[in-house]
Amino acid sequence: MSSVIPTPVSTAPAGDDVFTVAGTVYRSRLLVGTGKYRDLEQTRRAVEASGAEIVTVAIRRTNIGQDPGEPNLLDVLPPERYTILPNTAGCYTAADAVRTCRLARELLDGHDLVKLEVLGDEKTLFPDIDQTYVAARELIADGFKVMVYTNDDPIAARRFEEMGCVAVMPLAAPIGSGLGIRNPLNIRTIVENAGVPILVDAGVGTASDAAVAMELGCDGVLMNTAIAGARDPVLMAGAMRKAVEAGREAYRAGRIPRKRFASASSPLEGTFF
Repeated sequence: MSSVIPTPVSTAPAGDDVFTVAGTVYRSRLLVGTGKYRDLEQTRRAVEASGAEIVTVAIRRTNIGQDPGEPNLLDVLPPERYTILPNTAGCYTAADAVRTCRLARELLDGHDLVKLEVLGDEKTLFPDIDQTYVAARELIADGFKVMVYTNDDPIAARRFEEMGCVAVMPLAAPIGSGLGIRNPLNIRTIVENAGVPILVDAGVGTASDAAVAMELGCDGVLMNTAIAGARDPVLMAGAMRKAVEAGREAYRAGRIPRKRFASASSPLEGTFF
């Protein structure tokens, strides 16, 4: 078991483009999963290349100390360096999700930041929103700081924020599908009405998808399969890092409006003939 659980606080100077989750400040807006890699060494290299400061761990599938004789993920991703974000992947009921979060808190010496997901269907892996509401309320009442995975419904996103979730994480497309942002207008609506961080979670397939999510104004992007399933996961992790940074800068810069007809780059007014 880990004996030290971090609260990594960025040392970025005032004015840097950082974001805050549950009171902790982060430079990197890319959050990454830790599943599906060839081995722990590849996991370590990909996470390092991504620049991520928050790494999410499926408690039901990954050893972080519950199996003393097995390789421990925390040996290559030390809690002193990363914020470990336990998640409830594979849970189909609120009761299972709550139990999993409590196990994670025990394994991680009181760690209270968790990613909640309650799935409703084994084929699509879409979230069961009713069960997620139940689990979120119970976890928040029990002192957890909940980052919640949900669909791209602005109403559901608002309700999760109102009940006290510290971040809302709408899907871009089904988990692991790589389809990219299927419903950008809904994502933008969620962002425009949010008072907590909004992070796209699930469905990103390549760097351009991550850039689009950031250009829509999202505070960050969480991904796993898009990196771990790539032909070269370490190279893809670096690409995703750059895409998130570029998309964020483009959002802050403010894109030009779309127009039906051309607009000359060099205006004719004031030219010499």
